[in-house]
Amino acid sequence: QLRLVQTGGGLVQPGGSLRLSCVASGPIASDYVMGWYRQTATKQRERVATILWGGAINYADSVKGRFTITRDNAKSTITLEMNKVKSEDSAIYYCYGRSPSSTDYDWGQGTQVTVSS
Repeated sequence: QLRLVQTGGGLVQPGGSLRLSCVASGPIASDYVMGWYRQTATKQRERVATILWGGAINYADSVKGRFTITRDNAKSTITLEMNKVKSEDSAIYYCYGRSPSSTDYDWGQGTQVTVSS
């Protein structure tokens, strides 16, 4: 039921910034778990950032201090602000979400982020 459409991504130089957005087809409530996940070209997987149902935010150690996740329930949108990007940040980024009534996560289509000079 929760359909997620991503925008953003692309090529960015090391040290630069990039913004990813994810829009849900319907309203998202504060009890929805929403976040960002990434997979590298070697298929290494990492949960980047998550907003929990109570509003608490968890970041992967690799992105703390550089990435910021936000949500806007009124606009059914979550974003990922990527700052001071590194080559290690190159990956396909997926937004995800889960309502309390869902047993599985719903996923966006994925967005390629490439950090290169």
